Amino acid sequence: MPANTPDHTFANHFVSDRAAGLWLSGIKEMAMLSARIDGAASLAWGVPSFATPEYISNGVIAQLKSDNDIGKYALPDGLDELKQLVARKHKLDTGISVDADKHVMISAGNMQGMHSLLQVITNPGDEIILTDPCFASHIQQVNMCGGKPVYWSLDEGNSWSLDINALSGLISVKTKAIIINSPSNPTGKIFSRDNLLRIGEMAKTHDFMILIDDPYSHFTYEHKDKFFNLASVIDLFENIAYLYSFSKAYAMSGWRLGYIILPARLKKQVIKVHDLNMVCTPRVSQSAGIAALSGDAHHLADYEAAFRNRRELICQRLDAVSHVFEYIKPEGAYYVFPRILVPHDTARDFCLELLNKAKVTLAPGSAFGPSGEAHVRMAYCVSEDTINLAFDRLEEYFGRG
Repeated sequence: MPANTPDHTFANHFVSDRAAGLWLSGIKEMAMLSARIDGAASLAWGVPSFATPEYISNGVIAQLKSDNDIGKYALPDGLDELKQLVARKHKLDTGISVDADKHVMISAGNMQGMHSLLQVITNPGDEIILTDPCFASHIQQVNMCGGKPVYWSLDEGNSWSLDINALSGLISVKTKAIIINSPSNPTGKIFSRDNLLRIGEMAKTHDFMILIDDPYSHFTYEHKDKFFNLASVIDLFENIAYLYSFSKAYAMSGWRLGYIILPARLKKQVIKVHDLNMVCTPRVSQSAGIAALSGDAHHLADYEAAFRNRRELICQRLDAVSHVFEYIKPEGAYYVFPRILVPHDTARDFCLELLNKAKVTLAPGSAFGPSGEAHVRMAYCVSEDTINLAFDRLEEYFGRG
């Protein structure tokens, strides 16, 4: 059964209709299938190839040796020291001062933070607007909360830009939020300041939330002047929840750590859901966050330089198979989202064929929303050797253009 098809096979009194109606992320499905094939070259999962920076690991080691409480619960909204550091970071990043107790919530990464937020704001039938394509898991998170994803198609002909004029037609009395991810996963698009401000105006006019999912703002390459964080607009503070993840910029995906900056009225509700989900974000991971935000994040420039080089490499390799893929060069993040030019049935079938016959793992574009069909996502956060191996195999399979 395709991964993007709800599975009701076991929907009985042991399995809820809600759970049976979900499907596993196409990213994770391909990663799991790839793990079973020896030597597969995977561009499917957006996990940076780097180890967690040494200054962070050493900070945790020191805490493990000196802090007898590191293995205990923390308070549900997080360690006070980390919340204070987060408030300081948010001030530096956005110019906006926040109260660590009222506005900062430490999450177990943006996935868990987004899930808790959606649980709080969504009643059955409420609508959440998602850019299309969007991050695959956001779709299922909305479904899991009983909400309805409303797809806002990006303009592929205009380099995956927001079609801001189409947004007003998607807003209804049931609209609760819009999720924004810029730089975007899977397209690498950086949304313009003007368009983001227009979204902010609509949020205030129609009274809905803007949920900003930010794992990639450190990776904007030559487009730093184009990047704009809507969370820096003080007049929108009551309409924005800003989610930051340590997973990408600090190579801490396995630590499961992030934070949310949100209105006080929402934090009071989110903390209840967070407590029911997991009591607290693991204290040892919060210690890693303290080390990360207390140290000199000199690695960030090195990471961005490496990803810039890998972006150039993957684009060069795509150019050599231009009869197979057509792509738009990403502006940020570390993904490219090419259109499939060769005959195929579905993006998922195409990816399964490449995995089984060429030992190359890609994520099917259909996992990222209706507009993703006929595309694949390639992650260039992996090593250059992995990128080259994958494309050597693609060239062998399809021939050079």
